[in-house]
Amino acid sequence: MKADLLFDPFGATWADVREAATAAEGEGFDGVWLYDHLAGSVHGEGRVLEAWTTLTAIAATVPRIAIGPMVLNVANRPAGTLGVMAATLQEVSEGRLLLGLGAGGGPGTPYAAEQRAFDRPVPGDAVRRAEVEAAVATLRAVWSGHVGGVGGFLRPEPPPPIILGGFGPKMAALAGRVADGVNLPGGPGLAHLLETARAAAITAGRDPSAFVVTVSSDLRPQTLERLEGLGVHRAVAFVRAPSADRVQRLASGRG
Repeated sequence: MKADLLFDPFGATWADVREAATAAEGEGFDGVWLYDHLAGSVHGEGRVLEAWTTLTAIAATVPRIAIGPMVLNVANRPAGTLGVMAATLQEVSEGRLLLGLGAGGGPGTPYAAEQRAFDRPVPGDAVRRAEVEAAVATLRAVWSGHVGGVGGFLRPEPPPPIILGGFGPKMAALAGRVADGVNLPGGPGLAHLLETARAAAITAGRDPSAFVVTVSSDLRPQTLERLEGLGVHRAVAFVRAPSADRVQRLASGRG
């Protein structure tokens, strides 16, 4: 099982993230993830780094580790454009992209404010899940190289795995049905959500053994042993205020 880090981009600078990503590679971590947000104020900060630009910069400066957004709000970028962006970053990173996608926050969450600031609607859960499913279909169409009678769209080789983020059974089931993987919280409901996702994959005629499972957790040995027993592929630990020192402390605590 791989051990990844999730950097908090709220209030961080590019120098902070670059230093931390370089340290992560040096300490033997396998991947770096970033939240996808647009306004620092939704987390009480005066700024936030945009995820895709920052991940691209990491790909160009840190040569080994995997990179991924956790997770891209499908409302932030048109799915067709994102398909070309993802194919490009997959080439730039030489195949290291893990494409996390999600439905974004609902109308009652603080995150709705950054959408409303750009006059975007923030619909309810069912509509946002449908938008995620439509985005996945568009991404796969773009990656075929031909859309709507137009050819020449960049085809990623290999296509990055599409990993849907979710906290409940409906998103877990959607991930199993249409995506290549799922990102889940590592709490007591994890086993049930994994069972839901894998059952949906089987019902859809897909191979559950090829389904990528990433879980937000700590990196203590007993935690990793539990996750490995559940068939988790990547454990992802949160790093607040990313820095080389914090990465090194996490590495020393892995046992």
